[in-house]
Amino acid sequence: MVHINVLDPSASPLDYYGYELRRYREASGLTQKQLGAIISYTGSLIGQIETARKLPTSDFSERADIALGTGGLLSRLLPLVLRSQLPAWFQQVAELEARAIEIYTFQTHMVHGLLQTSGYARAVLGAVDSANLEDRTAVRLARQRILEKDSPPVLWTILSEAALRQEIGGEAVMREQLESLLSHENKPNVNIQVLPYGVGAHAGLQGSFTLYRFSGDPAIVYTEGYGMGHPTANPDIVKDCSLYYDHLQAAALSLRDSAELIRQVMEERYGEQQR
Repeated sequence: MVHINVLDPSASPLDYYGYELRRYREASGLTQKQLGAIISYTGSLIGQIETARKLPTSDFSERADIALGTGGLLSRLLPLVLRSQLPAWFQQVAELEARAIEIYTFQTHMVHGLLQTSGYARAVLGAVDSANLEDRTAVRLARQRILEKDSPPVLWTILSEAALRQEIGGEAVMREQLESLLSHENKPNVNIQVLPYGVGAHAGLQGSFTLYRFSGDPAIVYTEGYGMGHPTANPDIVKDCSLYYDHLQAAALSLRDSAELIRQVMEERYGEQQR
């Protein structure tokens, strides 16, 4: 007799996803292998997802939804599943991102997670710990779906010039990352400014921070340390950080000049001639 691992669908979003996948598959009269043949995945992978040992992907969810006639249930569950896989201390931040109508962030040395490419994210996440790297990368990239909503938040990012020049993942990864930043150049809800080295001392010397604004709720400031996050709605801190951000925007290059600097660094530092 084949041992079937019985999942508690209330244990976690991943367990619930696996439970529903198995329920729809069995209702369709399909084995794991048969479903795999239909959606071009292995039966082994389907078994791992059904037993909450492997994270599903967007492509897998869409194919399974069509094959099993779920009405899009698995695809709707996927963002919740992926968000639940974030570190516990960061899950609240992901919820803030998902609810915010405006996000203002200043980054001192690295591209913000909402704008990272897969190669860049993989290099950042794997710098110290390479365990489950592909799943952790997928989870980080899933946060970017908020920018594709029907009513996406306005994202305003100020990057220190150091973020453009700090070579993370190698030249090819950096070139792809800078090209990705430039791809947002004409999107009204994504605005990228660069704070050049030439400004000298500036309002962001204390470090990176992000300001979330909501419809009807108080704004929240988020800062991050090693393995921990610090969100606060303290009105004095929010007021101070809002003022700091105004000063950073005033000191940063314009959107047009920022794009030009990104393009310049991309060609001079990571261009084909360099390789």
